[in-house]
Amino acid sequence: MNESIRRFNTFTGVFIPTLLSIFGVILFLRTGWVIGNTGLIEGIILITLAMSISFVTGLSLSSISTNKEVGVGGVYYIISRSLGLDVGGTIGIPLYISQAISVAFYLIGFAESLRGIFPNISITVVATVVLIIFTVIAYIGADFVIKLQIGIFLALIAGILSFIFNPHFSLISHNLAPHYLNGQNFWTVFAVFFPAVTGVTAGIAMSGELKNPKRAIPIGIISALFVSYVTYIFIAYKLACTAPYTVLQKDTLVMVHNSIFPFLVYIGIWMATLSSALTFIVGAPRTLQALAFDGIVPSMLAATMGSKKEEPRAGILITYAIAQGILFLGSLNLVASIITMFFLITYAVTNLAAALYGLLKPPTYRPSFKVPWYISAYGVAGSYIVMFLINAGATAVATILLLLLYGFLRRRQYKQAWGDIKTGILISIAKFALLKVNEKEQDPKEWRPNVLVFSGRPEERPYLVDFARFLSFNDGLISLVNILFSSENENMEIKKQEETRILAEFIKKNKLDFFPKVIVARNDKEIFPIVAQSYGFGTVESNTALFGWGRNLQNQLRLIRSIKELTNLRKDVLILNFNHSRGWGKKRNIDIWWGGRGGNFALMTFIAHTLKEHHEWKKASIRIMRVVNSQKEAQIFEEAYKKLLKAARLDTEVNIIINNEQKTFHELIKENSMFSDLIILGLGIPEEGKEMETVKRINLITEDLPTTLFVRSMTPKDIWDIG
Repeated sequence: MNESIRRFNTFTGVFIPTLLSIFGVILFLRTGWVIGNTGLIEGIILITLAMSISFVTGLSLSSISTNKEVGVGGVYYIISRSLGLDVGGTIGIPLYISQAISVAFYLIGFAESLRGIFPNISITVVATVVLIIFTVIAYIGADFVIKLQIGIFLALIAGILSFIFNPHFSLISHNLAPHYLNGQNFWTVFAVFFPAVTGVTAGIAMSGELKNPKRAIPIGIISALFVSYVTYIFIAYKLACTAPYTVLQKDTLVMVHNSIFPFLVYIGIWMATLSSALTFIVGAPRTLQALAFDGIVPSMLAATMGSKKEEPRAGILITYAIAQGILFLGSLNLVASIITMFFLITYAVTNLAAALYGLLKPPTYRPSFKVPWYISAYGVAGSYIVMFLINAGATAVATILLLLLYGFLRRRQYKQAWGDIKTGILISIAKFALLKVNEKEQDPKEWRPNVLVFSGRPEERPYLVDFARFLSFNDGLISLVNILFSSENENMEIKKQEETRILAEFIKKNKLDFFPKVIVARNDKEIFPIVAQSYGFGTVESNTALFGWGRNLQNQLRLIRSIKELTNLRKDVLILNFNHSRGWGKKRNIDIWWGGRGGNFALMTFIAHTLKEHHEWKKASIRIMRVVNSQKEAQIFEEAYKKLLKAARLDTEVNIIINNEQKTFHELIKENSMFSDLIILGLGIPEEGKEMETVKRINLITEDLPTTLFVRSMTPKDIWDIG
């Protein structure tokens, strides 16, 4: 917004629009009806409750608006910059609709008041004529509207004083208790009254055109709400002293008929209703314009259509169309109830934003007008509880529709150039959860793989990403790690940022629940153990390292040398030798070759069964392969294995191989698992100085084999609950 467009001060830009919206149709045409139903005592409670929700919302808006620049869109701008564009759009769209409906609401009130003089006029026709005139006025520009509002304000005050100074006081004793009409109760009356206090949103509708919004919004809103509350309470008391409840319930013009100068009250009614309609026909298009600026709705809806002062003329015409459609309803009470639900939702979310800011206290939240978080929380609870008390069914439907709208906007993945409080919420939740997990002793039966996948650039080793994806299906935590090596004088920050971006985009594109991590190192000496032991929070640390078995002999040797250090740190090591020609095969057969020692059995079977739970491997069968030298050994081991697997509730076949011909292990694997899709083998810790022998043995064993996973486990053996 160009600075030359900022031309309104606290009084003209906030106080008067807020007060005129509150001193509207409800004040003159429905306050008597409210007191006639509720009686004075419950009426004061009703007014106080409604005002308290609006007042708290005003405090929340003031707090947020004194922390950041407030632009075009008022409440929508504040919510979207606090909770993100998806939440802002979810609230902004119904907020705009409610503001557009409000135009019709006040015009219906104006036309209804004319029936006191012209009983046979058509409410729809009169309201439509005025709507067209007001649309033209708004089209000309907000400056003209603001100038009109000052004169309207003075006329409105004259009308209120004409009623207040009527000396008639006599009937209060008959109007203390409630006398509800059939079909009415406290909450249905509340629904009709509540639009009277929605002026707090009108007060910041011009936020993008205020000279000093951080000062104008708090002072203008709070002072207007205070003045309006005192006025409503006094008028409620005066009405209770003026006419019996039977008259208050039926005579919508009771304030006219009981004033010193009735024509002044008429003028006050007309000014109040017309000024409120003007306020919303000017403010609503600005909310729509802000939605269009942010891409929530088509950009054409922000068109100024030649306005030199950037008036949202396209929005004005759309607002006219909505208001015209609502005019055909014709019922003031019905339209009031619709508006109430929309505004209560907006108030709830506005207060939620302020409450979260106050509770989480992010470093960037330093408002000059501070409000305790629990005050704003009252606004959240009060708004939503009142919605349910008014109409639980309508509230449930509105909530579902908003969730659907949020889901739609969420999928559009808006890009925004600002942070929002949702990140702070998630960090706080994550911190709380991590601290709680850290307090508890880790139960081996609750073990989950927290895997560091040393993938480099993942598109170069997609098979590692696939395998990690299979493992993560059982609530595992997976991090893709890319290690960058640099010289002593090389600045790697820019390259690290770029590689992190590439890694994050890969994860997002492939819809993976993984974390990206780029590490910068000076050399490759012990880099794997250093990364593995330093990654994590408290007890939620990495427990498994996954590597690919490449073809470079030096890289293979470096990896084998790292195994001892990793196992000393109690880290499991997985090495995947991927058969590029066969890939994952048909994902039907998994063979686990276990020698009966080495402590790898628990993790090997855990991996196999985790894969089987993944939808791509759900038809896979698992075999435990064991080599023995005699039939007697075969019977002993088969019985022991079946008992163990039954206790662990593992659906696994046991296949005992009697090696009468004393074949090599390599030969036995080829004979029995050549057509399997995945082979899982245990891996011993290489002896010092014999690392190259281990490398050669792995290369020999895996030659021409299907995809093979080597497992070196430090995981507790009782991860299977067999107690």
